[in-house]
Amino acid sequence: MLKASVTIYSKPDCHLCDEAKRAIEAAGCEELYELEIVNIESDPELLRRYKYDIPVVTINANEVFRHRVDSSKFREALARLTS
Repeated sequence: MLKASVTIYSKPDCHLCDEAKRAIEAAGCEELYELEIVNIESDPELLRRYKYDIPVVTINANEVFRHRVDSSKFREALARLTS
Protein backbone atom coordinates (compact mmCIF):
# COMPACT_ATOMS: atom_id res chain seq x y z
CA MET A 1 0.00 0.00 0.00
CA LEU A 2 1.29 3.45 -0.93
CA LYS A 3 1.66 5.77 2.05
CA ALA A 4 0.07 9.20 2.06
CA SER A 5 2.25 12.28 2.08
CA VAL A 6 1.54 14.49 5.12
CA THR A 7 3.23 17.89 5.31
CA ILE A 8 3.25 20.36 8.18
CA TYR A 9 4.22 23.88 7.13
CA SER A 10 5.86 25.31 10.21
CA LYS A 11 8.67 27.46 11.56
CA PRO A 12 10.98 27.18 14.57
CA ASP A 13 9.53 27.87 18.02
CA CYS A 14 5.91 27.57 16.91
CA HIS A 15 3.89 26.10 19.77
CA LEU A 16 0.82 25.56 17.57
CA CYS A 17 3.02 23.60 15.16
CA ASP A 18 4.24 21.41 18.02
CA GLU A 19 0.63 20.83 19.07
CA ALA A 20 -0.31 19.92 15.49
CA LYS A 21 2.48 17.35 15.31
CA ARG A 22 1.39 15.82 18.63
CA ALA A 23 -2.24 15.67 17.44
CA ILE A 24 -1.19 13.92 14.23
CA GLU A 25 0.91 11.42 16.18
CA ALA A 26 -2.00 10.88 18.62
CA ALA A 27 -4.20 9.84 15.69
CA GLY A 28 -2.41 6.49 15.88
CA CYS A 29 -2.13 5.83 12.16
CA GLU A 30 1.53 6.64 11.46
CA GLU A 31 1.90 3.47 9.38
CA LEU A 32 -0.37 5.09 6.75
CA TYR A 33 1.68 8.20 5.98
CA GLU A 34 5.11 9.77 5.62
CA LEU A 35 5.47 13.01 7.59
CA GLU A 36 7.46 15.97 6.31
CA ILE A 37 7.91 19.19 8.25
CA VAL A 38 8.70 22.20 6.07
CA ASN A 39 10.19 25.35 7.57
CA ILE A 40 8.39 28.21 5.82
CA GLU A 41 11.33 30.51 6.57
CA SER A 42 13.42 28.49 4.11
CA ASP A 43 11.39 29.71 1.12
CA PRO A 44 10.27 33.32 0.56
CA GLU A 45 7.09 32.22 -1.24
CA LEU A 46 6.07 29.85 1.56
CA LEU A 47 6.81 32.56 4.12
CA ARG A 48 4.64 35.03 2.21
CA ARG A 49 1.82 32.52 1.80
CA TYR A 50 1.73 31.06 5.32
CA LYS A 51 3.33 33.70 7.55
CA TYR A 52 0.21 34.27 9.66
CA ASP A 53 -1.46 30.88 9.20
CA ILE A 54 0.88 28.19 10.52
CA PRO A 55 0.69 25.41 11.03
CA VAL A 56 -0.80 24.36 7.73
CA VAL A 57 -1.23 20.62 7.27
CA THR A 58 -1.66 18.95 3.90
CA ILE A 59 -2.40 15.36 2.95
CA ASN A 60 -1.32 14.44 -0.58
CA ALA A 61 -1.05 18.19 -1.33
CA ASN A 62 -4.63 18.88 -0.16
CA GLU A 63 -4.83 21.42 2.64
CA VAL A 64 -6.77 19.91 5.55
CA PHE A 65 -5.92 22.10 8.57
CA ARG A 66 -4.76 25.58 9.51
CA HIS A 67 -3.82 26.63 13.04
CA ARG A 68 -5.28 23.65 14.94
CA VAL A 69 -5.36 19.92 14.24
CA ASP A 70 -7.89 17.46 15.66
CA SER A 71 -6.67 13.83 15.86
CA SER A 72 -9.95 12.19 14.89
CA LYS A 73 -10.54 14.64 12.04
CA PHE A 74 -6.98 13.97 10.85
CA ARG A 75 -7.76 10.22 10.70
CA GLU A 76 -10.97 10.96 8.78
CA ALA A 77 -9.19 13.25 6.31
CA LEU A 78 -6.43 10.68 5.83
CA ALA A 79 -8.99 7.95 5.06
CA ARG A 80 -10.94 10.23 2.71
CA LEU A 81 -7.88 11.41 0.77
CA THR A 82 -6.23 8.01 0.43
CA SER A 83 -9.17 5.80 -0.52
